[in-house]
Amino acid sequence: MASPQAELLRSTLWQLRTSAEGAKLPSVEEMRSLNALMESLGSEPSAVHFKDIDVKGIPAMWVEPEIALYDRVLLYLHGGGCVFGSIQSHRKLVGHLAKSIGCRALNLDYRLAPEHSFPAAVEDATKAYIWLLDQGIEPHHIALAGDSFGGGLCLACIWDLLSKGYPLPSAVVMMSPWVDLALTGDSIDAYDSVDPINARPFMQLCADIYLAGKDARSPLASPLYARFEHLPPMYIQVGEYEILRDDAIRLADIAKAAGNEVRLDIFPEMFHLFQLAVGNMPEADNAIERISRWLKGRLDIVI
Repeated sequence: MASPQAELLRSTLWQLRTSAEGAKLPSVEEMRSLNALMESLGSEPSAVHFKDIDVKGIPAMWVEPEIALYDRVLLYLHGGGCVFGSIQSHRKLVGHLAKSIGCRALNLDYRLAPEHSFPAAVEDATKAYIWLLDQGIEPHHIALAGDSFGGGLCLACIWDLLSKGYPLPSAVVMMSPWVDLALTGDSIDAYDSVDPINARPFMQLCADIYLAGKDARSPLASPLYARFEHLPPMYIQVGEYEILRDDAIRLADIAKAAGNEVRLDIFPEMFHLFQLAVGNMPEADNAIERISRWLKGRLDIVI
């Protein structure tokens, strides 16, 4: 049974969704106004410092717990359909993750559409990873993580790195990854009436803005259609009742069939990106703790 905190948040989010139904699709500015809501869901992580930096022209943020290994880095790619979301909207989530894992995190403000359409976000993610290598961070001491669009972007980045001959990170963590911008998963429609955050028209709008007429099944746009051989270990989390559930399940099945190490956790009764409520909701706290335990072994962290 979902916690009282989860039920309250679900109800609040559902009210916001239903109040917008029947209206025209939101503008880019209206979508970006959701950033403050996303940031507000979690609690402020204690003993974590945030420092804005420039990564080869890309705004970013070092997220530095007071107790951490500085030669291990979590490269984090936020969600938001590549139209909204920011390092600020996901600051608290990344702070809790970094603190729980015991390493620094690089929270990346990759370019968004419509100002910068596909494949700008992939280019920025790849550039940031290579920048970390240039800083002397070993590839086996780097992990990628992201949520929703950012989860799919992690895989797109990995395939871009493969095509360019760079060494791959030690692991990748994806929360409710959006890996099929063609929106072919059965859960897109099956859970549309129960997911308090996502709806097909909204996701189609984000896909159209990001792709700007390019092929939705391009592997760098929709990693579900890429090759899956020789990838880093993957950990995927998804809610039981969200429209991206099938993206996560299909991704896990295809990756396992190709011989990759994959863990998939489906959280009962949870909705899209419940992890943003970390510090204020037990299900979110549990999800972050599971990520921490899984990643510590991949990054060889003992604190």
